[in-house]
Amino acid sequence: MLNQPSKTLVTVPNPHPDRVYTVEMETAEFTTLCPMTGQPDFATIYIEYQPHEKLVELKSLKLYLWSYRNEASYHEDCVNRILNDFVAAAEPRSAKVVGDFTIRGGIHTKVTVEYTK
Repeated sequence: MLNQPSKTLVTVPNPHPDRVYTVEMETAEFTTLCPMTGQPDFATIYIEYQPHEKLVELKSLKLYLWSYRNEASYHEDCVNRILNDFVAAAEPRSAKVVGDFTIRGGIHTKVTVEYTK
């Protein structure tokens, strides 16, 4: 697998597709660029999902999130795109993505989006 940013989320078969369970992932290393200033925005991204037939492979998720580093995106757009791409790849029973962004201009932003099949 590559060690470069990638928009591809790799999935693997879920060994327990008939069991309902929750997977929680978190990374404090998410960055994107502010579309107004070009300055970096930092966030902790939380992803929680109930898998069905597929699991998301973690290194591909890391490289996927890394792909936002050189893109200018608003906080709300980033979090919604992450959820959309995650759902398209993994086809989970449900999923939730939270982007907890550091303070910019004195304002703390936390964006939460959810999907239920």
